[in-house]
Amino acid sequence: MKTKRFVIRKSLVGKNQVIEFTTKKGEVFKYNHDEVYKANKAKLEAMPCFQKYKSYTATNNVPSFAKDLLLK
Repeated sequence: MKTKRFVIRKSLVGKNQVIEFTTKKGEVFKYNHDEVYKANKAKLEAMPCFQKYKSYTATNNVPSFAKDLLLK
């Protein structure tokens, strides 16, 4: 799946999606959605945006909690 922002969505959990996102600066990052979710489940579930919208997004960069889980 290609997108213009980093995203973790409740609806994608369990689908083993590899997401590729491109920043406004043209940097391309890839990550396994389920791996990032599993490693940060408690943090994500506690966020108001995740509780309300069932998703977390970051437009400009990879969040620090996901940087170690990027695919090469």
